[in-house]
Amino acid sequence: MQTGGIELRGFAPEHLDGAVALSRAAGWPHRREDWTLVLSLSVGTVLLDRSRVVGTAMTTPLGREAATINMVIVDEAMRGHGLGRRLMDAALAAADGRACRLIATEAGLPLYERLGFRATGRIVQHQGPAVPGAAARAEGVAWSEAPPVADLAALDREACGMDRAALIGRLAAEGRIAVLRRDGAIRGFAALRAFGRGEVIGPVVAGNPEEARALLAFVMAARRGAFLRVDTPEEAGLAPWLAAQGLVAVGGGIAMQRGGAHPQPAGNARTFALASQALG
Repeated sequence: MQTGGIELRGFAPEHLDGAVALSRAAGWPHRREDWTLVLSLSVGTVLLDRSRVVGTAMTTPLGREAATINMVIVDEAMRGHGLGRRLMDAALAAADGRACRLIATEAGLPLYERLGFRATGRIVQHQGPAVPGAAARAEGVAWSEAPPVADLAALDREACGMDRAALIGRLAAEGRIAVLRRDGAIRGFAALRAFGRGEVIGPVVAGNPEEARALLAFVMAARRGAFLRVDTPEEAGLAPWLAAQGLVAVGGGIAMQRGGAHPQPAGNARTFALASQALG
């Protein structure tokens, strides 16, 4: 296949419909709204075959030190011709020296390893209709009608080491935030928003697994029977509990990082579920 005429361009809103078609062909559940959210926070690149979108990549800066690389897709008929490398080179350039994180599939591992990424853990994707039981109590958890975005962003940064204030603000505006309080202080939170086939719960930030389960149990109870998705780090240990609530494991990916030290939580807070595999 001839790929010399394929053009690399900046991702603009007029490319969204083509990106949605590309992701659907790849079996991804992302809606146009999901692409729009990532684009609003990111610098994107597209590959165009004439006017048709045949490849995408996004770089999402998270403060001055970190970024995630995400939404990397190449049209199946055009794989194996170096187009993924072209997209990744553009995405890394857009990171402007930041340490980069991504969630890789097994198929993408060889390219990412050649580019200097190293595995840091595994992400397990759980989804299904929520049938929450009595595995955790949700005492101290309530929906926040006016989410304190600055406080939530500070807690999130403590957990993941990235400045995601803009993302947390968008999630608070577009979805709902459940907050866990102990003795009047915020100890954790969980975001719920529409995504793909249903809704996603994440990020979930808490001080320990019991608090994370309380946050998740509260949200699941409010959305009983709804199709929910949770992407959780394997080391968080929530997989058996999530499966018992009706959210079965359906795959996942490999967390990878290029540049910078592997992040360590700065305090007691930990990330128990991702905002998405794209955004961490």
